[in-house]
Amino acid sequence: MVKTQKNIAVIGATGSIGTQTLEIIGSRPELYKATVLAAGSRVDDLIGLAIRHRPSLAIIADETKYNRLREALEPLGIATATGDEALCEAVCRDDVDMVVTATVGYSGLAPTIAAIKADKDIALANKETLVVAGEYITGLLEKSMSRVFPVDSEHSAIYQCLQGEDKADVKRLIITASGGPFRTWTAERISEATASDALRHPNWSMGAKITIDSATMMNKAFEIIEAKWLFGLDADKITAVVHPQSIVHSMVEFKDGAIKAQLGLPDMKLPIAYALCEGHRLDGAEKPLSISDYENLTFERPDPHRFPCLTLAGEAFSRMGNSACVINAANEIAVAAFLNGRIGFNDIYRTIERTLDAVPYVATPDYDDFVTSNSEARMFASSLIGNKSTITVIP
Repeated sequence: MVKTQKNIAVIGATGSIGTQTLEIIGSRPELYKATVLAAGSRVDDLIGLAIRHRPSLAIIADETKYNRLREALEPLGIATATGDEALCEAVCRDDVDMVVTATVGYSGLAPTIAAIKADKDIALANKETLVVAGEYITGLLEKSMSRVFPVDSEHSAIYQCLQGEDKADVKRLIITASGGPFRTWTAERISEATASDALRHPNWSMGAKITIDSATMMNKAFEIIEAKWLFGLDADKITAVVHPQSIVHSMVEFKDGAIKAQLGLPDMKLPIAYALCEGHRLDGAEKPLSISDYENLTFERPDPHRFPCLTLAGEAFSRMGNSACVINAANEIAVAAFLNGRIGFNDIYRTIERTLDAVPYVATPDYDDFVTSNSEARMFASSLIGNKSTITVIP
């Protein structure tokens, strides 16, 4: 267990993972101090958190909200800043020991790279960082003193199951999926799903974007990709299974036939605390699980016909290069359009598929290539959505 107080930068402080991280930090002041808080545009929420936790620095990405932040916090002695460059500088500060990357999407890439180059430990909740640039990020980590502790419940479960094990003994990783709100829906009914339908996740309370990713099962495709880079295993050793109760958070199967699983309630406090504690246990991090309350734990094969986004992990692995970056960018544009009622649910996959075929392939991308591919994919996907008829294909 960590004994001295650790200074934490929370990037994405106003989101679900960020606020739960701060609850843990606030409950254990002898262990943790939030020294940097950063948010995208929820300036009033950020101000409230900063007043409560008194960081050295608060950052708002939306420059139009900066004056509001500065006027509220500078009289309290809390420094303020805005913009992407300020965020990348903040994670490198001397008063930061660990960076919690709790942003959603591509926005987590640059500050994570900056933190790695500054030898900061990372509690990684932003799966898109490794989805977009997994090979690049792992190359940076090989040259850095940074350690990455996974926060996603699935990857935290795998990390816990691998403790004390030899990676050579691993046969496969089994990532569980809830199945989302459309697990029992027919393909025809799914094709007519609205954003309101998709946002009704049966087990988890999450932000809108990741909830839609759960409904399409894109989040499982991303988690498979992330697992490859986190645990250094070949793609054919990683699979997904639908587990509607969301009690088994993931499993590891070993070559002798044994399977280890991590169980817990669908609550993010435990994986967050496990990452903050660098793979040690924090008393009372999560409500205890009573096995007797769950008489039936069931598992199903995922259906790629109804949820074709799940197949995009295989596409990313077969193409490699900048492919996953393009998939992620197109997905972010398509999900935003779906949430705004501009496209249908099935158009999310169609947009990604068309974009992946259109954006130039880069076999060995560097950081600048990722920036370019991300921009090109967003522009192409946006153009498709602007002319929706070009998306439609045979159902």
